[in-house]
Amino acid sequence: MSRRTPWSADRPVWRYPVPHQLTALYNRPEDPAAFDRYYDEVHTPLAAKLPGLRSFLVNRPGPDADGNPPPYHLIAVLTFDSAEAFGAALNGPEGKAAVADLPNFAGAGVTILNGPAEAVV
Repeated sequence: MSRRTPWSADRPVWRYPVPHQLTALYNRPEDPAAFDRYYDEVHTPLAAKLPGLRSFLVNRPGPDADGNPPPYHLIAVLTFDSAEAFGAALNGPEGKAAVADLPNFAGAGVTILNGPAEAVV
């Protein structure tokens, strides 16, 4: 019997997100270095202030074994204490500020996954 994993082998997309988890998949920006600076200096502190945030993990995938660029430049996974905390955080002032900030640096596009919902910004 094969073991299920939350990540697809050919594309790093979270397939079984929990209701109180948000995954953001950022496409490659025109200027990756500027994107990384902005994300680390401006956007990360906004997200870190979300009430009820249990963990905030960021992954910058490298090329695959053949040297091909990764499908995403950056993957962020935010996990909250509960589904209620998740909803309250995203509807509060910190969450609204973080979402409003997305267009400032995510010009290449970002896919947001949370629970069964998916949005492309």
